[in-house]
Formats: sequence, C-alpha cells, structure tokens
Amino acid sequence: MKHTLHKFKENFKGELFSDPLHTAIYATDASVYRKVPLAVAYPQNSEAIKQLVQFAVKNNTSLIPRTAGTSLAGQCVGDGIVVDVSKHFTDIISLDIENRTVTVQPGVIRDELNAYLKPYRLFFGPNTSTSNRCMIGGMVGNNSSGTTSIQYGVTRDKVLKLKTILSNGEEVVFEPLSKEVFLEKTALNSLEGKIYKTLYNELISDETQQEIWREFPKPEIHRRNTGYAVDSLLNTTVFGDFNDELNICKLLCGSEGTLAFTTEITLQLDPLPPAFTAMVATHYPTLEACLQDVVVAMQHNLHTCEMMDDLILDCTRKSKTYEPYRFFVQGNPKAILLLELKSESEEDLQLQISSLLKSISLSKYSYHSPILRGEEIEMALELRKAGLGLLGNMVGDQKAVACIEDTAVALDDLPNYILEFSALMKKYNQQAVYYAHAGAGELHLRPILNLKDGEGVAYFRKITTDVAKLCKKYKGSFSGEHGDGIVRAEFIALMIGDKNYELLKRIKTIFDPHNIFNPGKIVDAFKMDKSLRYKTNRTEPKIETLMDFSDYQGILRLAENCNGSGDCRKTADAAGAMCPSYHATKNEKDTTRARANALREVLTNNEAVNKFNSKELKEVFDLCISCKACASECPSNVDISTAKAEFLYQYNKTNGVSFSNKLFGKSTQLNKTASAFPKVSNWFFTNGFTSSIIKKFAGVHQNRTLPKVSIKSFNNSVKHIKNETDINYSPKENYRKNVLLFVDEFSNYLDVEIAVDAFELLTKLNYQVTVINNLDSGRALLSKGFLEEAKLEVEKNISFLKEKVSENNVLVGIEPSAILSFRDEYLRLADDKPSAEAIAQHTFLIEEFLAAEIENGTISAAQFTLEEKAIKIHSHCHQKSLSNQKVTFTILNLPKNYKPTIITTGCCGMAGSFGYEKEHYEVSMKIGELKLFPAVRKASADTVISANGTSCRHQILDGTGRDALHPVTILKNALL
Repeated sequence: MKHTLHKFKENFKGELFSDPLHTAIYATDASVYRKVPLAVAYPQNSEAIKQLVQFAVKNNTSLIPRTAGTSLAGQCVGDGIVVDVSKHFTDIISLDIENRTVTVQPGVIRDELNAYLKPYRLFFGPNTSTSNRCMIGGMVGNNSSGTTSIQYGVTRDKVLKLKTILSNGEEVVFEPLSKEVFLEKTALNSLEGKIYKTLYNELISDETQQEIWREFPKPEIHRRNTGYAVDSLLNTTVFGDFNDELNICKLLCGSEGTLAFTTEITLQLDPLPPAFTAMVATHYPTLEACLQDVVVAMQHNLHTCEMMDDLILDCTRKSKTYEPYRFFVQGNPKAILLLELKSESEEDLQLQISSLLKSISLSKYSYHSPILRGEEIEMALELRKAGLGLLGNMVGDQKAVACIEDTAVALDDLPNYILEFSALMKKYNQQAVYYAHAGAGELHLRPILNLKDGEGVAYFRKITTDVAKLCKKYKGSFSGEHGDGIVRAEFIALMIGDKNYELLKRIKTIFDPHNIFNPGKIVDAFKMDKSLRYKTNRTEPKIETLMDFSDYQGILRLAENCNGSGDCRKTADAAGAMCPSYHATKNEKDTTRARANALREVLTNNEAVNKFNSKELKEVFDLCISCKACASECPSNVDISTAKAEFLYQYNKTNGVSFSNKLFGKSTQLNKTASAFPKVSNWFFTNGFTSSIIKKFAGVHQNRTLPKVSIKSFNNSVKHIKNETDINYSPKENYRKNVLLFVDEFSNYLDVEIAVDAFELLTKLNYQVTVINNLDSGRALLSKGFLEEAKLEVEKNISFLKEKVSENNVLVGIEPSAILSFRDEYLRLADDKPSAEAIAQHTFLIEEFLAAEIENGTISAAQFTLEEKAIKIHSHCHQKSLSNQKVTFTILNLPKNYKPTIITTGCCGMAGSFGYEKEHYEVSMKIGELKLFPAVRKASADTVISANGTSCRHQILDGTGRDALHPVTILKNALL
C-alpha cells in the first residue's frame, strides 16, 4: 500500500502524509480511542476529495472526515485515510442578508463565522463548549447543540443545503424538495436517484413509520443523535399530510460523515440575541428539588437553563483562580440552576424576571435566587465550565470517561431518570457528577475509570450498557449531542429496535455501497471496549528524567493528561496565546495536542534504550516556542514547554548539540565577553559585512538584526546615579520595604538602562533596594535543553538566595522569562525543594510587586506626572501564563492621565532564540504579523509601545521599526 500511496501522492491535489508522526497524531481525537490511520490527507479542493473517493474505492480503504477533531465518541478515528479539511476548506462563500442565510465551507470555525456575521446583526445559534475551534462541518456531522439549543435549536434545524460528494464521486446538492420534485428525482439514473428511490420505498409504508415512532426517542426530545434521523423525514409532504418539504440534509446532519462527504454548507441564521440580559441562579438543598424546578423554569422563555451540582462547585472552592467566580453562591447548595433571560427592553426584562421568580417562589424548591447581570453572567457560566475542567484534570490513571455523558430524556422524565441513574451509579461505587443542559433534558454524566486496567475496561462496558437500557426505558436518546461514534454505536439496535437498525444499515448501503465513508460508526459498529488509547494491563514504561515531573506522576502521564479537547487549535482570532506556531501554520502537527500525542506514543512504544531518541519527537517539538501558554490555557495543564526542555536534554545525550544551539544556549557567557568591549562588539554586530558573517556562523537569519550589548555596566551606572543625586535616591530611615532587585543576565548585558530604571524607580519610591546582579537565571540553558548546566545555576542561585529572600525581603525581577523561572522550572530542578518553594512564594515580576503596592495604597498617583500619554501594552508570554497582564496595566494606569490599553496579542514570535534562527525566522515573523505588528503599526507615532520582554522589544523593532519601552522605564519617566 505504501507504494500505491506514493504514486497517488504524485498527482493528488493537496498534501498527503503516511509517515509515523502524522499517523500517530491523527490516531486519536478527544475520545478514549486510538486507531492508527493509513495516511492523513489535506485536500485543497473538491477535486482532491473526488480523487480520495476514487482511491478509497479502488484500494478497498476508507475516508475519515475530520475538522477540529474534538469528537468525544471516537467519530474521527479510523484505519483508513483521515481527511482533514480544517486547513484549506475555510471560506465563507456567500451571505444573503435579506433571507438570513450564509454558505460556508466545512472548515469555518463557529465563533469566527459569528464574528463575521455580527456587523450584519446575525448569528449562527448552535453553540458548543468548543465553539472557538470547532468547525461547521464537524457541527453538521455531529448535529451539535450546546447551551443555546432551548432557544435556537440544534444544527439540524439550521442546515438548509449541503453540497456533497457521494461514494461514486458524484457531486450532489441536497436541499428542501417538494413532493413533486422529490418523486422526479427518484427516476434519475444516478446514485442520487437511487438514494431518493430507496428512501421513498423504505419509508412510505405505514408499518415502517409506526415502527420508527414506536422505537425512536420521544419526539419532544430535541437533542437526539441516535443513529440516522429517519424520523425527521416522516413529517414532510413526501410521507404524509404535512407542509414541510423533505430535506435529506436532516438525515445527513448527525450522520458523522458515514453517508457523504460535505464540501459546502448553507445555514439559516438568526437575528442577534436581545441586548438586555439577566440570569437567575436558583439554589437547591437537594438534587431532586433542582430537577423538579427544571420543568417549572422551562415554562418561561429562557435562553439558558444550565445546571451544576455540588461536586462541580467543590472543585472550584479551593481554586485561587475561580474563587472570585463563586461570588453568587450562598451556603452549600447541592445544585444550582443558571436561568438566563433576554429582552429587547429593560422594562420587559424586569417583567420576565419577576414572573420567573414568582414561579420559583411558588414551587418552594429553591432557597436562594440571586439575579446576575453583565460580566457576572459570564463568570457564572465560566464557573460551571471550570468545575468540569478541574474535575477532568485528574492526576494518574483514573479519569472521568466520556461514555454515558450524552443521555437526553423528556423534561417530565428527568427527575425519575436521574434518581434511577444515581442508584445505578451507587451500584458501581461511582459518585456521579451532574452538570450541563438541564433545560434540554440532557445532563453530562461521567464515571471515573482506569481504562488501562482490565477491571476498569469491564466496568466501562457494564456501566454504558446499563445506562443505555435505562435510557431506553424512558424512550430517551443515548446520544443527545456528542454523537454515537464508537462508544455508543454498538447500542443503537437496543435504542431503536432491530428492525429500525436494519433499516439504517440499508440506508448506509445505498449511500455508500463500498463502505468507504467512516466505517464502524452508526452501523456495523466497532466494539466500544476495543481500540482504546492504552493497552489493557500493560507494564508501565519506566521513564527517567532529570526534571521532577512527580506532580504528573511522571512525564509520560503529563502527555497522557491531554484528553484531545483541542483548545490548542483555536486560532489567533480567539482569546489567549495557545498555540502560536499552530496560529501561523494551521498544521495539526504544531499544536500542543499533537506534541502530547507524539510524546505519549513514542515514550510508550519506542524500544530504544533512550526512549526520547526519536526523529518524530524532534520534528513535532521543532516549532514549539516554549511560550508556556499550554501550562495555563490547556484545561488539563499539559505543560509541553517544560516537556520540551526535558526532551531536548535527553535527545541531545544521544545525538549531540549543534554549534548554533550551543551558542544560543550558552549566550550569557558570550554576552558577558562582548560587554567587556561594548563599542567594538556593537560595531561587529551592526556592520553589514561583519554581522553577515556572524549570522552565518551562528545560524541566524540574515534579515534578523543582532542585539547590541549595553555600553555601560549596571554597577557603573548606579554609582553614577547615586553620586550625582544621592539625596533624591537614597532611602530615608522610614523606607517602605526591603526589595532584592534581581538584575538577570539579559538586563545585565543587553538592557542595562532598564535595570537602572528599575533601581531608580524603586529607590525614589522609597524602597530599600539590594541589587542581585551576579546570578544567571539559566533561562537560555533551559531553552536549549542544557539541563545539567541549568541545574547547577539553579542550585547556586537557591543557595545564595535562601537566607536572603523572605516575606519581608522579596525578590523582584525585570525580565519575565528569567524571574518567573524561580516559580516554574526551579521547582522541578532543585534538590533543595523546601528552599526553592520558599523563594518561589516571595518572588515577583516587578509589575506584580508594584501593582500590589498600589493596591494597598503604598504608591499613589500623586507621585507621578499629570502629562497625558497613550500606551499600548504587549506582555511577555511567560507573564500571561505564570502571572497576568493586568499588573502591567495597573502600574501604567496609575499616572492620572495615562491611558494604557492591552493589545490582545498572543506570542510576539521571537521567543528567545527561536526568531533569530534561520530555519524559524519566517514562522517567527508570521506569528508577529498575526496581531502584534498590525496593532503596533496602527498606533499613532506619539503612542508609547510597552513590552516587558527583551525578545518582544527586539521583535517589535525588527517587525515594525518601532522602539518599545519596558513598563518600568515608562513609569520611571513619569515620576515627579
């Protein structure tokens, strides 16, 4: 087959990969399953998909459609060719404002579509928790719903037209058809005609229709993805005395790509939601009371009806991040309903609120019903999401497993269903977690299981089977919104009856006689307890590391913590910084998920003595710029940046280190040497001829400028200041606090002026400053995997500082990547962990320290200028991940007439040495061009650009020609 694939690739209109790296990273999605595909294809157009269809039929293989790959049920894994349309099928084709319709390709992201539609006051209603990266094609394949379904319906309700490629290569458009047109099409001498004819013959009989109504989920359950939606075709002009035209799109929605390959989608849009919004957060002493009130609440015109139980709330109780989000929680409720109302006027909204509160009061189930407004609503919804994320971030092999999390029942059945479900969970010693879409009759329920263990896998099947039977008892949908995939497809016959299941099989056969489209899903299903991510009862690989990964139970479990949710696939248009290289390339290979998947695969299966010795790992980590966004933005906190440092160290032990990486990794010594002769060094760095030679020698791209060393040393500069203005800068006897100013290796040799500004600022604000400028943070060593050398620096620094740093003598740093290492990698490298942890607790970025002093009133605006100044802030990636951007805003907002704004950027793209390296320069600049460079260019000439990272300032200068200032310099210059 490899030879056949190679020949096919020569004429394929797109990219095709069958190498071990790509097949490994596409072997999983967000489910518990793993199937290594034959190849991965990125088709450029419809013709390429037709080529793939022809190849699959001819070579007896299959096509697995994929967009973001966030499926929880295993829809996106298979043995054939994974066809990823997320890279090239991303166009919004047309918009019809008058009829409120839009036509898109399947790779358009849901949130980005709505951003495009917002100026026209339109939006696409269905809203999943993955909306910042999930794509319309995936939403159609899965018939996605989300929090808005009680008001705006599910995806199936919104799809008007689908342009598809059938299993014989025919290009067919499915759209609403009158009975006359439908019957005409049954006579077509084509696969399209056969499909219409077969559907007509299968569904026209009363016996078949009665069997469907008898066995399918109750019609009032709007969220239902159990099998193919043949029931949605019955209430049409073709099969009865109804007004609705027949639309095969209803059948294709939720079919998980098993019937046809979609290339264009036309959607019905809605007007933007009303502007006036409020949320009532009803509290309940018992889960049963909460469920009883769902029916009461749903008698009102709610836009959201979400529930979270006490387990979700308890997960956030001790979280520093989410404790503020609990502001509305009173007492210890067993459950809370989040009931959102909207209106076009405040007066009408108040009437709705009063009516809802009256109903809740009369039912007497709730003991507290606060009303939330504005940002409070988002905070409450984030609390619900956060609780699940924290619950899912479980260390070790026990995980919250998606298998029974998608059941939906009629609202009247919900209380009794949940009571029986709870009893069932007790039988298996499971403490169920109840959350999600109560208003739609759907609660996401996950058991905690170890799927590496044979007993855990056995319970996986037993629990899923018993819940399927319970759901059937209530005529519910076993697949409410997450789909059948692999995990639930085995149970479709149970849920809809054998006769209806055989009908689905016949429909699949007429659409796809060669079974090329996503086999093993919906019909003729794969076994739900086979093809799991982990081999059952395996012997755990022994992985020795220099860094301490005990908080993950080892580096392998760090990788295994990635559940595939794909948060790292959000684009630069979404909030957050993860994942910069993916933003630039749009390749799955360059996501945090791919790196975690590759690391897991290699460490589990590599038989080499050095398990890290893998060219696949080398390739997948190549564009990781160690921004650390994954450490905070990944819901499972999969810290790939730290894993990369360990990988480089281990890989280099076998393969050695390139000369270029040695230069960058040990750049502190080079900068120290250069700073002894600053004027001579800078001449060599800036002269066109000599700098070109240096760049070629060091592996630096010729378009990149080299950083200059500072002309005067910090010590000499400070002596000059103290001698010249001793009265102004020497602390008085009643100085405010002791501060240890950490002048790192970057500030010491490249940015002395900034270090001097920091010293000036602190001393003039009356702090007792002790300068520490004889230590190397080890940041450059860490970035290139020189962990043994970095560990020596760590031990040296901890030994030097442990008796100096305390609550009353805090360590404050200027360069984020250097000072924040004390709170991050030092804790993994230090032998003296108690001292490392004690230092970390009292180590602060200088902006953090100053912001805290402003908050407690020690520093005031009266000490600063009244001059007006506009400031645009770009923050270092490590600050965004390990601290926050608000502290920089806080200190620059202190002068009364300063107007700072934070540029909503991700990484600048420089990332230490990354942007200098000739092989990475283009990606570096592409990252900069995503948001940062345009924002800087747009700023007026008199707007001050603030950037606290030395690499960030260099990148801004090279990319825009603008000089950026450290926030400390800006604030120092503002002193009176």
